[in-house]
Parts: sequence; C-alpha cells; structure tokens
Amino acid sequence: MLIKALMVAIFAATAIGVGILCRKHAGNVSGFILGGRNVGPWLSAFAFGTSYFSAVIFVGYAGQFGWKYGLAATWIGIGNAILGSLLAWWVLGPRTREMTQRLQASTMPEFFGKRFSSKGLRIAAAAIIFVFLIPYTASVYNGLSRLFGMAFGLPYEVCVIGMALITCIYVVIGGYMATVVNDFVQGIVMLFGIVAVIAAVIMGNGGFSEALVSLSQIPTENSALEGAFISMFGPDLPNLIGVIVLTSLGTWGLPQMVQKFYAIKSGPAIKQGAIISTLFAVVVAGGSYFLGGFGRLYGDQIAYSANGAPVYDSIIPTMLSGLPDILVGLVIVLVLSASMSTLSSLVLTSSSTLTLDLLKGNVVKDMSEKSQLLWMRGLLVLFVVISAAIALVQYNSSITFIAQLMSISWGALAGAFLGPFFWGLYSKRVSKAAVWASFIVGVGLTSGNMIAGFFGTPLIASPINCGALAMVLSMAIVPLVSLVTKPVDFDMDIALPSRKGAIDREIEAEMRDEHMPEMDPTA
Repeated sequence: MLIKALMVAIFAATAIGVGILCRKHAGNVSGFILGGRNVGPWLSAFAFGTSYFSAVIFVGYAGQFGWKYGLAATWIGIGNAILGSLLAWWVLGPRTREMTQRLQASTMPEFFGKRFSSKGLRIAAAAIIFVFLIPYTASVYNGLSRLFGMAFGLPYEVCVIGMALITCIYVVIGGYMATVVNDFVQGIVMLFGIVAVIAAVIMGNGGFSEALVSLSQIPTENSALEGAFISMFGPDLPNLIGVIVLTSLGTWGLPQMVQKFYAIKSGPAIKQGAIISTLFAVVVAGGSYFLGGFGRLYGDQIAYSANGAPVYDSIIPTMLSGLPDILVGLVIVLVLSASMSTLSSLVLTSSSTLTLDLLKGNVVKDMSEKSQLLWMRGLLVLFVVISAAIALVQYNSSITFIAQLMSISWGALAGAFLGPFFWGLYSKRVSKAAVWASFIVGVGLTSGNMIAGFFGTPLIASPINCGALAMVLSMAIVPLVSLVTKPVDFDMDIALPSRKGAIDREIEAEMRDEHMPEMDPTA
C-alpha cells in the first residue's frame, strides 16, 4: 500500500510542479491556449496521443471491444495509429498550422467564423463544443473507480475530486505549456505501463502460446466460427469496422485534437511529430486493445449485470487484480496519466472556446487580454467542477442519459466539424450552407438516434455505427451542397503562404515597403 500511495503522490507532485514551472508561458492569451505556437514535435506528438487515449480507452473500450472481437480488436489500435494519427498529421497538420496562423484563429469556432466569414457559424460551433465536450469530459473519470477501489479501497468520490483538483491546479497556473509538458511525462508512463502490463498478463496465463490456445477454445455467441477470438478479423467484422472508423476518423474533427496542430512549430516539426505520434499510438492503443483481447480468459471472474451481460468496465481491472503491487501502482499512475491528460485538454478547449467565441464581443463587448485570461481560468475551474459533479451524479444514481450522451459525443462533434474543417482547408468552393448542413446532420443524426433509442426504436442500433456514419456523411455533404449553393469568397493563396502566388505577393509588398525602384522588365 505504501509503494502504491508513494507512486501516486510523486505523480501528483510532479504534475503540479510542472504547472508552476510553466506559468511564465501563460501570461497572454496565445501563450495560455496555444503555447505561443512554438511547441516542439515531441511535446506536440505526446500531447496529441495522451489526449487521444484516455482511461475510457484503456478501461472501457479495451475491455468492451476485446470481449466482443477478441484479438481482432487490435485492428482498432492499428486504425487509430494509421488513420487517426499518421494520416491526420500528414493531411491536416501543415495546412492547419499555416492557415490558422494567417487567419489568427486560436480555436476551431474562430477558424469557421473567419474562414467562412460568418459570426453565426462561429457561435454555433462553440455551442456544439460546449454541449458535447462537457459530458465527454465527465466520462474521463469513469475508468478510475474500479482501479482505485481495487488498489486502495478508496471511494469513487475521493478519486474524482482528487484528480479534478490536481488537473485544475496545473492547467490554471501553467496553461497549454503545463498541459503538454505533463502530457509528455504522462505519455512516458503510459508507454512503459502498457508494455509491462501486457507482459505480466500474458505470463500469468502461461505465456503467449498457452493463452492463445485457451482463447481459441472459448465458443462464440451467434457465430459458427471456431476459434473466432483469435481469428484475424474476429466474429463480427462489420461492427469492428464501425468502431475503427469512429475512433480513428473522429480525431480529424475533434476540436481538442485538431488544436494541437495550431500550436506546433512550423516546418519539419510536423513531419517529426507525425512519426512520434504514430509510434505512440501503436504501443498505447494497439497494446490496450491487444490486452483487452484476452478478456474472455477471465469470464468466470468479472462482474455481470442483472440481465447476465458482462460489466465491461470490470474486465481490465479484473485482469490486473492479481499483478504484483509495483505493477498495480504503475497501472494506477497509467490510468491517472491517461485521464488527466485528456481532462486537461478538454477543459482547456472548452474554456477557451466559450471565452473567445461566445462571450467575447457578444456578451462582454470590450474584453481586454487580461480579462480574457481571467475568464478562461475561471471557466476552466467551473468546467472541471461541472464535469466532476456530473461524474458523481451518474455514479450515484440510475441516470443513464448522461452515459448515452457521452457515447455520442465523438460522433456528434466529428460528424458536425469533420467535413467543414477538411474542405475548408483544401477547397475555396465551400459554401456557408454546406457548413450549416454538416452541423445539422452531424448533431441531428447522433442526437436523434439517441432520443429514438429512449423509445426503443433507434434509427441505427449501434451509436458507434451512427457516429461513424455521421462522419462519412459530413465529408460527402459539404462538397455536394457546395455544388448547388454560392461558395464563400476566399483567397486560398492569402491563407496559405507556402503557395507560389502568396510568396510572390509578399516579396512585392516588401519591395514596395522598402521603396525600391522598379526594375526594367527588359533587363
């Protein structure tokens, strides 16, 4: 117990210490929410990865999808690495960095407002983020209860309040830089923790070969396939693909993920960050789902609900319950790392969006930079308190609406923003109507499906498949609607200085500023 408590105490002290050391970077708005757009590739890549993979992934998704698909769940982690990390960095990274700097956009709603010359789109995007990020933030706490109960016997309330307090302190003091530096430290813990836990679990089942043999002998419900849980694509390939799309393509439209590209240094840092982020995802996501694939070996030990269905959140903790104390302590710090890194990213995104895109210029007409920092810090504390309160209410009551809203957060956010953001970066023929259409379809489809589910008649049985469909529709709706509506007048050359035309104009402007005489064109 002393070893486990000491590891958690050192972790908490380190997080707060980093916040204090980084406070000098949070003296202005750009520094507080973007680190001055000068964050290196290692910090940016780890910040992207740790924000991507929270305790929801390690405890909830790894247990749930490992139980359903066996070792084929590892494809989810591979999809996260290739589609959710590598391609996201390659396709979105450079253009996002350049265009947001030229447009002076610090948040995703601000990008929409300036890119499409629409205050309404900016406000609507901010409202969508506020509605769907707060419940998602609350879900980050859910992975803690069983693990802390297993390791310390602590009540869930103490875990939630402790994590919320530590996260609040270092983010309020140090802003974005404190977040990314802590993400780097927490990412290292996650990398070592995942590898150590996988090795311990496999050895505890007699080694890799013996574990595979045992897993192959478990029958599959509703499938005639023998050894389905060790097969390449598992017992349910269509639904497995839906999970891969939702959890991988979703990063392209989530504001807390895309914002990492706003803050990175320009130039080769993006290429370096892409490789680092991908390798991180292979180990953390691939390792988590691979570990979950052995969950069926613990079928006689996990918790079951009244209707006989497995309690998915109990699978991973059950697998870890027999590990040595030093490894259990490492797992606790791992889950704390995953939770706090995601929580800090979410509340920073929420507070900056609400301050800059809803309050500034709308509710508070004249907001100085000092006032903006005060509002962001105050709202950050408020959002941490609200998310912790939601998590506690959900845990201590029979309310299911919150949990269902959490499950559609990714689908609603990415379903609304993915198409407008991608096409807004690459095409000058995007219309305001197309962006509004994507917002309406993304939020309407996922929310409508959830509401219909309350009455027992969901449009799409799986909310995961519904979210994946919303993302695909967003990518298709924007160009299709733009074909029949008037595009926004926007000069892509001005927004992207890397283009030849923009470079030529900048050189001409510099020459005029220096009052250089015109050169004879015949010379």
